[in-house]
This record gives sequence, structure tokens and C-alpha cells, in this order.
Amino acid sequence: MIQRIQTLYLFLAAVISAGLIFVFHLWTDNNGVKIFALDNYLYLGLFLGSTLLSLISIFRYKDRKSQFVLGRLNIILNFVLLGIFVYQSLNLSGEINVSEKGIGMLLPIFSIVCLVLANKAIKKDEDLVKSVDRLR
Repeated sequence: MIQRIQTLYLFLAAVISAGLIFVFHLWTDNNGVKIFALDNYLYLGLFLGSTLLSLISIFRYKDRKSQFVLGRLNIILNFVLLGIFVYQSLNLSGEINVSEKGIGMLLPIFSIVCLVLANKAIKKDEDLVKSVDRLR
């Protein structure tokens, strides 16, 4: 059902991935210019891909197994995005591109937390349905 708690978690993950990338910057360069996810197509594509997976997963509520798999794929996608951010911020020597890191680099972590909670609730629902099926 669409009014379950995992829907709230998945919607929150979608809002984090799609809405907050416009609000929080990823980093500030040497000139003081704030770099957002919109400035790089790779970051924008990964964030919007995460949003799309969350929204598809919300409307797959009748098939909990595929909803769970989409949640796992979304978690992997957010880990890839987080890994790219860590590589970007640590690999550059000195003050070449990244002068100051922004809160936008932490958005995949918040999204991963929401997705893990959603997958936990989906698994709980699946276990409940299986236990009821055993009683028949």
C-alpha cells in the first residue's frame, strides 16, 4: 500500500536527491564561486537517477521484492556518488579546484540512511506477509 512508512522514507530520499541539490552547494572553488550539482552533468545525472529510482520504487508497492531490489540499487548508486565526491575532494592536491567543501557532499549519506530505513520496512512487510501465508 502506498500509505506505508517505506513510502515516506522513499519520498524523503527522492526529495533529498532532487530538491536539495538546488539548495546546497557541493563545494566552493578558489574564486569563491559555489559549485552546485547542476554545474556538472555527471553529478546531476546521478542525483536525478537516484530520484527516479526512489519514485519508481514508491509506485512498485504491490511487488515488494522488486521494490527491495530497486532500493538496493539506489543505495549502490548513492555510494557511487559518495565515492566520486570523496575522490574529487581528496585526490586533488592543494587548492586546485576544491577550496571549501559544502553540505551538498553529504546529501548521498542522508539519502542512503532513508533508503536503508525504507528497505528495512519493506523487508518487515514481506516477512509479515510470509508469516500470514504460513498460517493458511
